[in-house]
Order: sequence, then structure tokens, then C-alpha cells
Amino acid sequence: MANYSALIIDVDVRSHENNSAHRTREIDGERLIVRRGQPFSITLQCSDSLPPKHHLELVLHLGRRDEVVIKLQKERGAGDKWWFHQQGAQDEILLTLHSPADAVIRQYRLAVLVMSPDGRILEKMDKTKFHLLFNPWCKDDVVYLPDESQLQEYVMNEDGTIYMGSWDYIRSIPWNYGQFEDDVMDICFEVLDNSKEALRNSKMDTERRSDPVYVGRMITAMVNSNGDRGVLTGRWTEPYSDGVAPYRWTGSVPILRQWSKAGVRAVKYGQCWVFAGVACTLLRCLGIPTRLITNYSSAHDVDGNLSLDFLLDENLRSIDSRDSSWNFHCWVESWMKRDDLPKGNDGWQVLDPTPQELSDGEFCCGPCPVTAIKEGNLAVKYDAPFVFAEVNADITYWMVQKNGQRKKIRVDQSSVGRNISTKSVFGDHREDVTLHYKYPEGSRKEREVFEKAGQPFPKPTNKSTEPGQLQLSIKHAQPVFGTDFDVVVEVKNEGGRDAVAQLTMLATAVTYNSLHRGECERQTTTVTVPAHRVHKEMLRLQYDEYARCASENHLIRMKAFLEAPGENEPIMTMADIPLSTPELHIQVPGKVVACQQVMAYISITNPLPVPLKDGVFTVEGAGLLYATDIHVKGHIAPGQKVSVKLTFSPMRVGVRKLLVDFDSDTLKDVKGVATVVVRKKNHWKPRLVDQITYILS
Repeated sequence: MANYSALIIDVDVRSHENNSAHRTREIDGERLIVRRGQPFSITLQCSDSLPPKHHLELVLHLGRRDEVVIKLQKERGAGDKWWFHQQGAQDEILLTLHSPADAVIRQYRLAVLVMSPDGRILEKMDKTKFHLLFNPWCKDDVVYLPDESQLQEYVMNEDGTIYMGSWDYIRSIPWNYGQFEDDVMDICFEVLDNSKEALRNSKMDTERRSDPVYVGRMITAMVNSNGDRGVLTGRWTEPYSDGVAPYRWTGSVPILRQWSKAGVRAVKYGQCWVFAGVACTLLRCLGIPTRLITNYSSAHDVDGNLSLDFLLDENLRSIDSRDSSWNFHCWVESWMKRDDLPKGNDGWQVLDPTPQELSDGEFCCGPCPVTAIKEGNLAVKYDAPFVFAEVNADITYWMVQKNGQRKKIRVDQSSVGRNISTKSVFGDHREDVTLHYKYPEGSRKEREVFEKAGQPFPKPTNKSTEPGQLQLSIKHAQPVFGTDFDVVVEVKNEGGRDAVAQLTMLATAVTYNSLHRGECERQTTTVTVPAHRVHKEMLRLQYDEYARCASENHLIRMKAFLEAPGENEPIMTMADIPLSTPELHIQVPGKVVACQQVMAYISITNPLPVPLKDGVFTVEGAGLLYATDIHVKGHIAPGQKVSVKLTFSPMRVGVRKLLVDFDSDTLKDVKGVATVVVRKKNHWKPRLVDQITYILS
């Protein structure tokens, strides 16, 4: 040992070649980041050849305090073992490392040992570190996805579309997942390292990180901050003044960076699409194919009876209920094989990070097989009854009379779980995946699923057309926020004689998850409807009235209630009326080259009859620029156009998306997006934002 001179001079992790081969080049070009089940090579720079009868040993250390130690085999053995192969040529040794397809996902530290013929350690080089991710391109990995177009969308695409609005007025917003942006991968592992399981038992947590089911549950628990060191705090009502309003976010990256830089302190605030967007970023970055799902008319069934019961007073005002129905609700699906479940449960799994109900003591949901929901297999892990109710529950409306008695006024058996949507693999348009979750409404298979799920199949409630029967419907255009508009209530008499009835029309402002914000307009009148005719009543909604209580979701809920002699029960119908907002105009003219300044023009016109105050544009884009706020100086008068000119320097080549959000005191949540093709340019260090110019007209 005394005469031994150091053999290993340096270690070249060959990050350029390895990261390119492992599809991690977008994450980092300098550090070694590889995927499990796929070999990678490193080179030892040596002062001389390895002496005769001496040999190398490789040891991996992982865990918060190196609790797990793995010694690599020198020959290929069982498929679940690490092993390596070496080739020597003069003063270099090429080491090819082979990881099993179920290896642990986290940072590794590699120790290279030079061993004497009698087994003594002569030299140790242990400064090499690398990260290992899931590998959906590897057939032996349980997250393997054979479709390359889906892999490009659900793992590699940093830009997304989130569907919002209502089932009959679907709108979308762009979202920057940014899973390959600077710092994001490190924050992914920081999120996992701060989970309750990791803090409680680091060794056990490390060993379980080979399982995407475990990792998925940890991510959904940690995206929300309920009960742990999670990323986001949820809030569904104003004020948001001590944080960022949920509708102002345009991507996940600023949220994750803020959480990390603040010492893993929760970021304020998120709602369902923000929770889902952040979860999608984390899971894609780790290598689990993931897509964001929107379920319209989504049920939150607290007591698990597959029925939502809503109470109204005699003025049609809602009485507090534990159950709720959301205009839309967002979660994610992740692709994985479920070795912990019987056959037939592989594929897309529901993971829901929005804190709603406890699952094994944590605010998380899933993974739950989508196939289990469709087939009514509610005994499988995790949270199948809750997810099944989200897309299948009935809604019963009761009127609570002054004496406390309840009168059933409406049963809705078909509106929950409609137009379930995700972004298409083939472009920025919507793919409907409703039939992945449920059989067609009213079909024989739907009846069988209900019975299998242990629920009596709901009996149809359509009444036969007896004389004097009345039908009620609501008609409306697609109104613009800031304008007055009319809602028409139609009363149709299918009976053989005239009918006289009392009609009440009530418009209220609500949030997307049905929180009541205030009454906008009410009208009660007596109507006479001739036999086999339709009577129309109109309710005018004025901006001055609905603006007082409108939420940032710009949503009006219209109820029509009809009581008539001869009808067995009162009749009620409802419609949610989304109010559209103006377009943002974004232009990025000319040829765009990486690391060279480019100019973007952004404008919006005030559509409201009142001035806008505290206007702010938020601009960001994966590979283009970090999230940047541009504050508008002064007020924006009614009909006035405000424009900003922004120069920035794109950081990465490829097809990119520039995302813009505009908010003010009155007009909020206006989104826009522009596609930017960035071409290659060498030898320039990027500046994130160079100049902002205001143009008021």
C-alpha cells in the first residue's frame, strides 16, 4: 500500500452521450441523468493500466444518509440486480453500468474501488453522482408505454392544455408544465424527500421508490399542503391578498421554485387545475407518463352513498350541504402496470392531488385504475368508490319547507361525469375520454356496472305525458362578461288543457365548485300556458347587478322553479351560464433564434363599461423565459386597448409556447398563448428578460 500510486485521475460521466441516449438532455446537459433498465457508460482516466490481478469494484450509495448500499455484480446475473462491464485501453477504462428495470428512483453516489489481489481497497473514488429516473421506453419497466407518440406527449411535452368552463361551454387555458426547466428535477426529489414517509424512515422510503404506485401516492399527498410539507395551499374563496390567486398561475415552475426557495413552505394558493398541473409536472419529470384530465359536472360524495343531496329553502337559496357538485374538476392519469392488483387493472390510473377526503390518513387520492371505475370494481386500491362517485353519482334536490319537512323537487341521474376531457396527442385540441370511465348513460352495461358496484340502478324518472303536464327549460346565448344579456325560460304544456302556474326565476353568481357568491336577479310571475303550446318568460341580467358578486370564474347559475295545480310535484331546472372574456392578442414576428433577442407584442382591449385598475400581464414559457410580471401603468378606460412590447432571449430550441395571463381588479383570468419555433444558435449566454416597453392607446 505504501508503494501504491493513485491509478484513477478523473471520472468522465459522458453526460452528453448518456443523457442524449436516455432522453434527459433537456433536463441537464452537464450532470448525469439516466433512466433505469437502460445501460450507460462512464470513463475512468488513469495514470497507467490496471496492474495484473488487481480489479475494480463498484458500489452505489443512496438515501438521505447513505442508508442503502448496493454492490454491483461483475457479470450479468438476475434481472433485478445492478451489474457492470469493463473494457480497458491504455490509460482509460470504460465502465458500462446496467440498472434493473425496477431500480430505485433517486440520486445515487458511485464509489469506484481499486482492489488488490488479496481483497484490500487500494484506492477509492467516490465523488461521482447521478440521478436515475423511471423509463417508459423500457419494456421491463412497469411504466412502459409502447406508443411513441404518447410518450412524446405524456413524458416529453412541456406545454399543455387544461379544459375548464362547463360541460356545454368548454373552454381551455394553456399550461406550462416545464418539467425540464432548470431546478425542476431537483425539486421533484426535494418534494419526495420531504414526504412524511421519507422523514419518518429514510431507508424504507428509499427502498419503496422503485414502485410508481408508491411514488404516485407521495406526489399526490405532497402537492397539497394539508398535514405535511406540501407544495400548495388550497383556497376557494377570496381574498387571496396574502398570496397569488389560483387563476393567475400559468404554469407549475414558479410554484415549485417558490416552494423550494422558501424552505419548503407552502405556496398560496391553488385550486384543482393548479394542483393537477403541478402533479403532472412532477410525474412527467420523474418519467411516469401522465396526462391531465377534466371531469365536467364532477360529484364530491362525502358519505359514499353514490348520491348527492342538495337542500334549498323556499326562496331557492342553497342550504349548506357536505356534498357538492363542481362544474369541472381536474386530476391526472398516470400510466403504469399494477403488480399489486389482479390482472385487468394495468394502464391509466387516476391520481388526484386536490385535498378532498383522507386516504389511509393522508389527503391524497389514487392511483385508481380507470378500468376498475368503468367496470364497477370498487374493492381495488386506491379510493375507487370516491372516484366512481365523481363520474356516476345521482343528484337529488330537496326543498325544505318552513315546518322542516323536505319535498323532493328534482332528481338528476345523468348529468354527473360528462365530456371527460384531455389534450389530444395529435395537437392542441380536446380528446373525449368519457367512455374510458363509464358505459353510455342508460345502457344495459351501465345497469350491470351499478349492480356490480353494489348500488341499485336508478329508475328512470321521466313522467308519462299526462294532460296538464308541464316541462321547463332554460335557453341562453353565450354572453360576454361586461354586457347585459337575457335568459329565456320556456314552459311547455304537453297536456290537453290550459295550465296556470307560478314561475320563479333566480340568477346567482357561483364559483366553479358551486360556492354561492350572491343573488343577481329574481323574478316571480304567474303564467298561463295554453294546451300544446310553449310560454316564454325572459329575465334580463345587467352587468351592474351581476358584477357585484361575480367570481373570478365568471359563472352565473340560473334556476327556474314552477308550481302548478294538478302537478304531483314542483318542477325545477337549472343551467350554468359561463360568461366569456376577451381575447389576448400575442404576436412574435420574424425568425426566432436561441440565445438571441426576440420581440413579442401583447395587447388586450377593455370590454367592460368601467375602467380597469391594477392591470398586470404574466408571461412565461418553457425554454423561452421565466415567469415575468408586467404591470400596466394607470387605468384602462372602457374600450381602451393596452399593449406591451417585451424582448427576451429564448434559452432552448424547438417548438415552444409563450403563455400570457391578464388580471385586473375587475377583469380576471384572461389567458392567451402563441406558438414560437426556436432555431439553433451557438455561443451565447441567455438573458431572461431584457426590456419591457408599455404602449397605451
